[in-house]
Amino acid sequence: MHIFFVNCVSGIISVMSNLEKFTLEFHIEASPKLLFKLISTPEGLTRWFANTTLKGEDMFCFMWPDNIQPARLVQTKENEFVVFEWQEDYHKGMFLEMRIRTEFGSTGSTLIVTDVAEPSDMDLSKRLWNSQIGQLQRLFKM
Repeated sequence: MHIFFVNCVSGIISVMSNLEKFTLEFHIEASPKLLFKLISTPEGLTRWFANTTLKGEDMFCFMWPDNIQPARLVQTKENEFVVFEWQEDYHKGMFLEMRIRTEFGSTGSTLIVTDVAEPSDMDLSKRLWNSQIGQLQRLFKM
């Protein structure tokens, strides 16, 4: 697996940027246990987040047609949250957090996503998250 992650990170351009953190909340009609599997495993993440997700130890590699993003799983608590640290230079030191919240008497769960984007790309990033979460929600409407 080490060879894979070397290839996963190669060719990424180093660019300094002024990224801002943002948080979005989405209601998902799923139990925390099922939702956690979809946000913490390569199989689950490939179903809605990335075209392909590969994992080796604590490293994940998220792949889309024109983009590869390596991330290290830095913190997790079963059925509650995952935190990934982006590994490529552009987002180095930035985190993606997905947290599950349940409320007594409520059906389903709330997925709270905290990510980063450039101020000029904030609307686009939020629309992208809405689209991805739409794919996740469709998994439960079958």
